[in-house]
Amino acid sequence: MPQVFYRKYRPQRFSEFIGQDHVVKTLTNAILMGMISHAYLFSGPRGTGKTTLARIFAKAVNCQNRKKDEFEPCGQCTSCVEIQEGKSMDLIEIDAASHRGIDEVRELRDTIRFVPTKSRYKVYIIDEAHQLTKEAANALLKTLEEPPPFVIFILATTEPHKMIPTILSRCQRFDFYKLRMEEILEKLEKIAKNEKINIQKEALAEIARLASGSMRDAESLLDQVFTFFGEREIKIEDIRNLLGLVPTQLAIEFFEFLIKKDAKGGVNFLNEIGEKGIDLEEFAKNFIDYLRKILVFKITNSMDDEIFSGFSKEELEKLKEQSQKITETELKKINTPSF
Repeated sequence: MPQVFYRKYRPQRFSEFIGQDHVVKTLTNAILMGMISHAYLFSGPRGTGKTTLARIFAKAVNCQNRKKDEFEPCGQCTSCVEIQEGKSMDLIEIDAASHRGIDEVRELRDTIRFVPTKSRYKVYIIDEAHQLTKEAANALLKTLEEPPPFVIFILATTEPHKMIPTILSRCQRFDFYKLRMEEILEKLEKIAKNEKINIQKEALAEIARLASGSMRDAESLLDQVFTFFGEREIKIEDIRNLLGLVPTQLAIEFFEFLIKKDAKGGVNFLNEIGEKGIDLEEFAKNFIDYLRKILVFKITNSMDDEIFSGFSKEELEKLKEQSQKITETELKKINTPSF
């Protein structure tokens, strides 16, 4: 059965991991120096690689072939293969969203004292750790205070502010950030090439933009698009139509009413697109984003910025033309479309 893209192309080594360089550098140095902590906290937006990096770290510390001056897991020993295939008895992944009660944590505390079956460390990855109940979190705290020497906890969360301060203080914390659009686009291009997906670069850029910094969301979107369109060429308009996005052309047309201070024409235009089923709230977001792009172009006189990646050549030309019809001061004054 074919794997979905985000699973098929999940990084298996530190060198394959994209972004979060500050986290990767610290973890690999810890491995080289033998300074492994008993508890880590990975916090950040979804789809930024928290659990993926946790698995790579677990592979590295338990790799049977790794030498002292190396930090990469070999990917071939029994431990690496079992972790990669999700069969390792020494890597325990817990979803705190569905195992959030004190009974589950007590069960964890009962089993934690048993030594690893094959590996050097027993690694517990607790995803969405902020969803543990207060009682469960306090029970986990006792384990974090006096863990066995062969146990490593990696807590992953999108909302660290919801965790009790005493747990935060027991962990080495690493903040994950949204990926840059160009980082996402680079990987999408590699996937498209490997999968022989006939897709225009502008369409890939639109997917990267829509992912909002989440690599997993970008890969899932590309998977969805490829499944729908198959082998035919995929254009940016196809992406927008499939996902029900507001066409940029509407922002371009509405901008003309703004420039001409044609209030009646602008209101009629909004009524027309509303009657056609266009979400006016989404249109407003799209229009403000279009104004922002015009402002960036007027300030920099360049379209090299990644925010322009999702535009077709025709849209870029129109943006350039319209940017000459309004001043920077006027653009900065616009908070909402008005006449």
